[in-house]
Amino acid sequence: MKLYFHPISGHAHRARLFLSLIGADVEVVDVDLAKGQHKSPEYLALNRFGQVPLLDDDGVIVPDSNAIMVYAAKKFGRTDWLPEDPAGAAAVQRWLSVAAGQIAFGPAAARLVTIFNAGFNPEEVIGRAHAVLKVIEAELVGRQWIAADRPTIADVALYSYIARAPEGNVDLSDYANVRAWLGRIEALPGFVAFGVTPVGLAA
Repeated sequence: MKLYFHPISGHAHRARLFLSLIGADVEVVDVDLAKGQHKSPEYLALNRFGQVPLLDDDGVIVPDSNAIMVYAAKKFGRTDWLPEDPAGAAAVQRWLSVAAGQIAFGPAAARLVTIFNAGFNPEEVIGRAHAVLKVIEAELVGRQWIAADRPTIADVALYSYIARAPEGNVDLSDYANVRAWLGRIEALPGFVAFGVTPVGLAA
């Protein structure tokens, strides 16, 4: 298996983290975004969106971080990380949708402003970040994990951009449950840290 990756991409970190947590044997291939490798004809032949991450499992091509986690969980029979019962699967899917929606347009977008000077309105995306963090804070009252009584790919999907939200000037100090949950993920065997970029509140 090869994982096409970039170290400051939270989406790429999400995929790498899950593969590490389940002990998958994977070769990590750095894609140089600054040099446009993700827009090369060779890479676009694998992923027309020109995005990282992308998994190549002996010719089976899986773009998209959430899709990679689903694929790996299914391939390795990890029903502990991706339940197969209807209610369990739906609970996980709910949070994968949040990761692709409110997280992407909240803390992830706020971080893009400080790292890449992206053209988002900082107040708007920081506000979105706090809105979703308040929901997650409430969801974690009295529970250890977001979708089940154990960690699932839902937790992994949410982790990277929440952990680095301060880089986008999103303060986590008011979210005790979220910070404790981050710590539980970071204590899991096989955890791989997401590198810190010294911007925003992390500067």
